[in-house]
Amino acid sequence: MANQHGSFIWYELLTADAKAAKAFYDGVIGWNIDAEPAPGGMDYRMINVANGHAGGVMQLNEDMICGGAKATWFGYIGVDDVDASVAAVVEAGGKVHLPAFDIPGVGRLAMVSDPQGVPFYVMRGASGEASTAYQRTGLGHVSWNELLTPEDDAAALEFYGKHFGIAKVGAMPMGPMGDYSFIANGDSKCEAVGAVMRMPSGGHSGWHFYFRVADINEAKAKVEALGGKVRQGPMEVPGGEWVISADDPEGVPFGLVAPK
Repeated sequence: MANQHGSFIWYELLTADAKAAKAFYDGVIGWNIDAEPAPGGMDYRMINVANGHAGGVMQLNEDMICGGAKATWFGYIGVDDVDASVAAVVEAGGKVHLPAFDIPGVGRLAMVSDPQGVPFYVMRGASGEASTAYQRTGLGHVSWNELLTPEDDAAALEFYGKHFGIAKVGAMPMGPMGDYSFIANGDSKCEAVGAVMRMPSGGHSGWHFYFRVADINEAKAKVEALGGKVRQGPMEVPGGEWVISADDPEGVPFGLVAPK
């Protein structure tokens, strides 16, 4: 794994209907999600973009759903040592949802949640090449990683800073909601890759991901035409970019960002 400890290295959509998810996200973002799963094993499909992969799509099976799994987006944080990171998360008050396990040729990973209950994966990739799933300006890629904390944004910043080197690199005051704190991670100590803030009223706590599109108004129209729901925007954000917050047809939150 060439990515530094604390970098976002993968993104994954869990869905009850991979075929429908492909139709929606391919149409909105311009992806080409695999039409069929790889032979053998679970139904896992790659999200293909012009210059590689933007993540993966996992079809939830009956056992997963009965076990409590729901449609959602997950982020993977790359770490130097998965087992050590899991132990540190638990010691800090977090929980383990999937103990560390190996996938041959892929790497070692585990699903955990932070002390405020926000789930994410930690992973040590088997490849020596750096992940390109996150690209600040790459069309079709995650361009922004946003954490909405259910309780305490300052505590979240301390947790992710201590264990993953995700550092606050500035802030924008949001009035009664507190600061919108910009964060940088292992591969970018200066450029913000996302932000942390307290969850606003009516929001969805957790890590949220904004995918880059060419035109925000066209993307908004596609979200609505293909069965999604735009919750906020389009609105201009600092730096001149435009964003929308939306739900896909399964109710999974996601965001889109485009140049001014």
